[in-house]
Amino acid sequence: MKKLFNKLVILSLFCFVQTEIQAQNTDSIFIRKIYDEVLSKGHAYEDLRYLCKEIGARLSGSAEADMAVQWGERIMRQYNFDKVYLQEVMVPHWERGTTEAGWYETADGQLHKVNLLALGGSIGTNGLMKAELVMFDHLDELKNAKEEQVKGKIVFINQPMDEKQINTFKAYGGCYPIRGMGAIESSTKGAVAVIIRSLGMPVDEHPHTGGMYHKDEVKEIPAAAISTSDSEALAAAIHNGKVNFYLEMDCKVFPDKLSYNVIGEMRGTERANEFITFGGHLDSWDTGEGAHDDGAGIIHSLEAMRVLKTLDYHPKHSLRAVFFMNEENGNMGGKTYASEAKKNNEKHIAAIESDRGGFSPRGFQCDGSSTQIELLQSFGPYLEQYDLRELQKGYGGVDISPLKEQFEGIPLFGLVPDSQRYFDFHHAPSDVFENVNKRELELGAGAMAALIYLLDNNL
Repeated sequence: MKKLFNKLVILSLFCFVQTEIQAQNTDSIFIRKIYDEVLSKGHAYEDLRYLCKEIGARLSGSAEADMAVQWGERIMRQYNFDKVYLQEVMVPHWERGTTEAGWYETADGQLHKVNLLALGGSIGTNGLMKAELVMFDHLDELKNAKEEQVKGKIVFINQPMDEKQINTFKAYGGCYPIRGMGAIESSTKGAVAVIIRSLGMPVDEHPHTGGMYHKDEVKEIPAAAISTSDSEALAAAIHNGKVNFYLEMDCKVFPDKLSYNVIGEMRGTERANEFITFGGHLDSWDTGEGAHDDGAGIIHSLEAMRVLKTLDYHPKHSLRAVFFMNEENGNMGGKTYASEAKKNNEKHIAAIESDRGGFSPRGFQCDGSSTQIELLQSFGPYLEQYDLRELQKGYGGVDISPLKEQFEGIPLFGLVPDSQRYFDFHHAPSDVFENVNKRELELGAGAMAALIYLLDNNL
């Protein structure tokens, strides 16, 4: 009897191991099919070309943003997603107006034109403004300056991104406050305008725009970014003597405007009211074409859903591809999506975002518990053969972050591409389709689809 029992135990263990091996083989085979489809029959590159070239930059509230919504709904229907619909979102509406202009005048009376962009949300100058320039090498220097050093002048914050950082997003995070808070800190000390060094890694002629903060109790002043090459030249001029700056901007803020998140679904076969959300933001700044930021993330998400549909995959949970509107200057798309999901009594079990460009994917970060991070790391055997090796704790994304407030314990995952070139193009006129590599874009879509599949089968 004891021998029979031992044989049964051994047989059960053998069957369990065989079942596990078969399941692993099934997963590996399906992920290989995902990559074969993306790389050999993919639509990603052409879809991104269309978004960038036929629609263009997509600032919230603009006609181009409206056209992008129309395109998003149409192409999701074209790919026969189970359900496609628009979700109303009220978004800020700011316009740059006529092209900005800026010059600096050196002590010998020579004028030098600069490459300049107004920061998103800035007010205009009400004509041509002229004032003496005062430079600070770091935001903290401005904070510690005396009011008489700043009052009546145009502040120039020449704080570069830290080139010693290997991960350029860390360099960006360390420098971001000059853009976000520069105008507030300058106005508090009586400045009439602020100019910042663009948040970009290379020294080139492309200025980088981006959002800025306001405080009700602080007077608004014009704010702009100049290119890194102009920043270098301007700093050298200031070291040689007094410099005046001429600035003209025609920015305007309009009432909020109705826009939309674009949503496509594949309905779950077992737990249809449990959702895995994945997406990027459809809006972009009004310079360039929003190719890396965040056309690539939109296409990663669209192509991931298309591939799963094409391979006749039947998910256990409902899958949602979301093109969020207004990440750049308000995140109203992300906030609206999360609040509506909660109001509709949906259960959201995971979310993934791609908003770090269309470069070669390196892995995923997880904003979640230690158990959720361990789950991500358990996918290593399936993902490492596709060079997805960075599977660790980190950040999900701006658009999906409001889900944390509505669904306690939800894990948020962020696609991590190689970071070295992202801040060459971020918020700059150079963020165009031609600067996205076809194969790198496709690999990002494959990574997105693979993680969706693994989460669907392991949550």
